[in-house]
Amino acid sequence: MRIRSMQAADLPAVMSIWNRCVASREVLYYPLTEAYFYKKFLTGEGRDPECLLVAEEDGQAVGMIHGVAPGSFRGGVPGEAYLTCLLVDRAFRGRGIGHALLNELKARMKSRGADRLSLSNLNPVNLDWLIPDTPGHDHNNMPGLDTGCAGYGFFLREGFQAGDGNVAMYRALADYALPPEIPAIRQRLLSESVYTGPYNADWNCGFDRMCDRLGGAYYWRDVLRTEIQAWKEHAPNRDERMWADGVRPQGPRTLLTAVHDGQIVAFTGPVDLQKSGRGWFCGICTDPMYEKRGIATVLFHLLLQAFQEEGAQFCTLFTGFENHAQKIYLRAGMRPVRRFELSTLTL
Repeated sequence: MRIRSMQAADLPAVMSIWNRCVASREVLYYPLTEAYFYKKFLTGEGRDPECLLVAEEDGQAVGMIHGVAPGSFRGGVPGEAYLTCLLVDRAFRGRGIGHALLNELKARMKSRGADRLSLSNLNPVNLDWLIPDTPGHDHNNMPGLDTGCAGYGFFLREGFQAGDGNVAMYRALADYALPPEIPAIRQRLLSESVYTGPYNADWNCGFDRMCDRLGGAYYWRDVLRTEIQAWKEHAPNRDERMWADGVRPQGPRTLLTAVHDGQIVAFTGPVDLQKSGRGWFCGICTDPMYEKRGIATVLFHLLLQAFQEEGAQFCTLFTGFENHAQKIYLRAGMRPVRRFELSTLTL
């Protein structure tokens, strides 16, 4: 058995290993096709043939591993490499092949300046996965080590240390109905001069105060700036918009907001739809000064309602293990379907 860089001739064997693991539900990945393989592993940021390896035995690929070296894409953490996946043919397990693949990847990452290898949401190679017990409903990335996968124990034995993580939550939308208390809460908030609902870019409300109080909220600030600017620049003619990578292009899309005194104090969205039927949004946040007033509950339910209007069949989200917002999601009918740990191995 030897470990080497993957070659084009290995693809049929790698696809067979991958798809048998998917069929047995040892992993939740999409089934692997040639087109999907090239899209995920051979094009775009972070892709490097020297970090895509196979284990060969008697001229046949019997296992594969992929990683992303530090500095090979924008947004990475200095010194941190990322492990994307590791799969071994079931007939060849128990022979140290997974260990050998991991050791070779570690050596190559160290030679690129890495001091740690992580299973993390920062990996630019996002692998789509199928949500268990659903009619093929999916999510577009795995933010860490899947605690329910067949290899979970292997990674712990290899020395990966679990840190914080996320719960994946799911809801089918066919039976969703806006709870009767939501309009009452909206009316109460309006009596307190807090508007909740779709944002109108003509209002030109500020959002920096909220982002400043959230602390380090660069992502939220960028989302708001981008989406509001898109409304200002383009008429919202959805018929002329084209799909790109499974998601409609940026803006103009609906933002659901809470507005008080000329300031956005909470928002969720943008409301969008993936080809798979998944309602997509970037997240939900509330100015700390406006928490515990029912604002986030209202906005989340308006989001689910908006997804239905867009034609979404389901929605998914990630939330931290200890995030109190889980209560909002659970009351709205979301259910936990998987846990993912941010796991790191020191090299």
